Amino acid sequence: MTLDERVQAVTTFGFTERQSAFLVTVMLHAGVCLGRHYCTFAGIAYGRKMHDFFERVVTRRFGTAQACRHNTARLYHIHSKRLYAAIGEPDNRHRKPTAFPRAVERLMVLDAVLADRDRTWLATESDKLAHFTLNHRVPRPDLPSLTFRAEDGETVRYFPDKLPIAVDTDDRGHLFLYLVTRLAPVDFRAFLERHAELLRTLPAWTLRLLVPRHLAGSVTAYHAAFREHHAAPADAEQRFDQAARAFSAPRFQALYRAWMERGDPVLDATLSPVLRDAIERRTGRMEHHVLRHHYLHLSPLVGTA
Repeated sequence: MTLDERVQAVTTFGFTERQSAFLVTVMLHAGVCLGRHYCTFAGIAYGRKMHDFFERVVTRRFGTAQACRHNTARLYHIHSKRLYAAIGEPDNRHRKPTAFPRAVERLMVLDAVLADRDRTWLATESDKLAHFTLNHRVPRPDLPSLTFRAEDGETVRYFPDKLPIAVDTDDRGHLFLYLVTRLAPVDFRAFLERHAELLRTLPAWTLRLLVPRHLAGSVTAYHAAFREHHAAPADAEQRFDQAARAFSAPRFQALYRAWMERGDPVLDATLSPVLRDAIERRTGRMEHHVLRHHYLHLSPLVGTA
């Protein structure tokens, strides 16, 4: 379904187009939101219109509200199966209740999406698959993935980081979000390895770090990890003649895990100068945004609804 089709589907529940577009955005990217998110989206002041909208959402059981500690704000969870089914996502994970730390991470991602609405945002696995395989002819083996194996077979999950990807209006430039959740870039290195083959195929791309204020001191380490992984192709002699020493470094630990998961194509991406050349030409780059909002004070009150 297209975004317009999803918005129109939600209007059949009695919401305006603006309200429907907001609900679709929340369902696809976070599942949770605050009142200020609707005010930002609609361009209105914090007040009666916002309260009336969410009162309708809650009273019609499309979502629930939870009071937040040290704050008059309420955390809204949009969980109606009817709404998610209407947008083609009846089993979307955002319908399920989530622990508070994960809810806060989703609020951060929603802030980033709402701050950059000139682009088209890809939220779901199916939307990303369709975009890159149909619009850009990227082979599935070159897409970020994880394989889950069981006795009765295996399941491949594409874009397992579940982070939004934005597409420029000309369909050439792509913006990949990465939410920083820890001081050391261990998980980020795995993210870089998963996305290396896809980035090699794109004409222009940007990796944007979303950095919570309390983790702003980690930015230098993340930029260093990016330069190490993508701005300098691995030297084959170092990797194979001095393997014991090379694979003790964080970069090669991430590379080894990726190689175990996806095989030799991972090594091809690592040895290729394509990403380094893109960075030198500025068609590939990394940037960071320190999030301007505070989130830790939102810890919900126990026993409220």
